[in-house]
Amino acid sequence: MSDTDKPALTNAPQMYVHYCEEEGCKEWGGWGNSPSPVVPTRWWCFEHFPHKSYEQEQVLRRKRDAAERGNIVQ
Repeated sequence: MSDTDKPALTNAPQMYVHYCEEEGCKEWGGWGNSPSPVVPTRWWCFEHFPHKSYEQEQVLRRKRDAAERGNIVQ
């Protein structure tokens, strides 16, 4: 199938905005997870994402510690 076989785009693509599922959190939920295609995806912000690796947890902890001390970490 080539691009010329596809019908023209008649409507603008819709942007899906997901917010964090953590109670009281108003951050954008850019981290989603679903155990299978039939289960709806759940969305979290990075801070509340429950499936972080050990390395990701360490980076988040260092950023929180620096913010508490008033240092800025990029």
